[in-house]
Amino acid sequence: MIQEQMLILVDEHDNMVGTMEKMRVHQLGLLHRAFSVFLFNTQGEMLLQQRAHNKYHSAGLWTNACCSHPHPGEDTEAAAHRRLKEELGIDCPLHPAFSFMYRVKLPNRLIEFEWDHVYIGVYEGRFDPNQSEVLSIAYYPIQHIEQQVMIHPDLFTAWFKLAFPQVKNKWLEIKTMVSP
Repeated sequence: MIQEQMLILVDEHDNMVGTMEKMRVHQLGLLHRAFSVFLFNTQGEMLLQQRAHNKYHSAGLWTNACCSHPHPGEDTEAAAHRRLKEELGIDCPLHPAFSFMYRVKLPNRLIEFEWDHVYIGVYEGRFDPNQSEVLSIAYYPIQHIEQQVMIHPDLFTAWFKLAFPQVKNKWLEIKTMVSP
């Protein structure tokens, strides 16, 4: 029997208040800790991932490089590095950018209610995407992504559309710190 992943339940200040099974958390719409990783190449293009068709929600939609939930007792940034390896077969330095809370009802009657920690990194190199997680990946210029989100918002995940404007601004700050 496969054990269901446990999520960290938090209060509105991101303090842990308990744990619960992942699907139950999303069915009940309980606030839980999550993270989103946004990657850029040295030309300033952002990596987008198209989620695999077998994902339990937001399947086939375009989103940031990777996202998930830390395990109970796992540091959030360490979890972000873990998921980069699991989803894309890579790792790179990450910079904490910002955190935000959002609540969205998904079409399959699940609710995403997350305290999302956003990390930004720069990566140049090969990828080895996990096909059970990732349908495709590609780097795109920020302006192209902005246009696509405006023209076809239904092709992107809810959290991506919420985080993208802030990530765009944070990238300008972080870019100067990581540039050679």
